[in-house]
Amino acid sequence: MSTQTYYYLAASQKFLLEEEPLDEVLRERTRYYQEQEKALDFWLVKSPAFLDAPELAAVKARCPQPAAAVISTEKTLITWLKLRIEFVITGEFTAPSDSIPEPLASLETVAS
Repeated sequence: MSTQTYYYLAASQKFLLEEEPLDEVLRERTRYYQEQEKALDFWLVKSPAFLDAPELAAVKARCPQPAAAVISTEKTLITWLKLRIEFVITGEFTAPSDSIPEPLASLETVAS
């Protein structure tokens, strides 16, 4: 079984979904992907399950709950978002690549 590396930007739901213009930023990025005819490789996830992994306990402890995260297979996207949104936690994790991993099972796909 092969694995995929996922990159994330996490913060409290209140911060990401109410205080920051995240929806505007993600709509802009979605539009850019469409113009480039590139498949979406990012997801906005409320209460991301990957934060419950024992190896991410320190990250979860630093992130106000309930949390939200933007998850991508592309590190440059998370870096790009980090430059636009301050006071977030970024990192990466690996998960099986042969299906949608459990951390993304409750994903919300960003609408354009």
